[in-house]
Amino acid sequence: MKSVRESSTRKKKDAPADERAGSSPLANGTEESKDWAYPAAGGEASDLAPVVGANLRRLRMRRGLSLEKLSQRSGVSRAMLGQIELGQSAPTINVLWKIARALDVTFATLIQAREAGGTTLLRKTSAKVLTSHGGSFSSRALFPFDGPRRAEFYELRLAAHATEVADAHAPGTVENLVVAEGQLEIVVDRPGGHTESHRLDTGDAIVFEADVPHSYINVGGKDCVMYLVMTYADQAE
Repeated sequence: MKSVRESSTRKKKDAPADERAGSSPLANGTEESKDWAYPAAGGEASDLAPVVGANLRRLRMRRGLSLEKLSQRSGVSRAMLGQIELGQSAPTINVLWKIARALDVTFATLIQAREAGGTTLLRKTSAKVLTSHGGSFSSRALFPFDGPRRAEFYELRLAAHATEVADAHAPGTVENLVVAEGQLEIVVDRPGGHTESHRLDTGDAIVFEADVPHSYINVGGKDCVMYLVMTYADQAE
């Protein structure tokens, strides 16, 4: 998620593509501060890595794409794609978004681990949490990773005065967000250099087309808690 505050959060244009993909809005110049990883705790990265790898290989082969071709489409290096497929690397959240866009699938399609069916209880203690290494932003999935879906539901937390910047999602993606606690500013970068800025207080909600770059800025003095429903144009796999 990319910030409109260019002086402190814009990506370095001369950085390698994979490094730019993992850029953090609060980057301090170290690689660790730039990367996203999952999950925040619980040791589940080792569990998700082989799932992501198997899904990536299946989806790539189904589309008849070589690693080189997928690399060209996604901007993720061939070497990194190979490591992900082998389950040797847990990719950052931004790298996963790049791959999902290149394969024309939802984010959940890459990390799903089982088939849908029946009733699913999602305990907070065993939730899948994506977080930045700096800890300023976290995303908790409030849906099971059980198959392609048009809508995904998340709980988001953004630290006081922090900024999280998002690349454009797949064409037709819409975000419906409500602020449960705190104060937030949403900035949307429209084509032609036009920028929208919307201030949200506790209880306020917003719906916007998220297939363009956009930013979440905590303008309050405490953590901002948000709930987000992300709806995709389709659920192709």
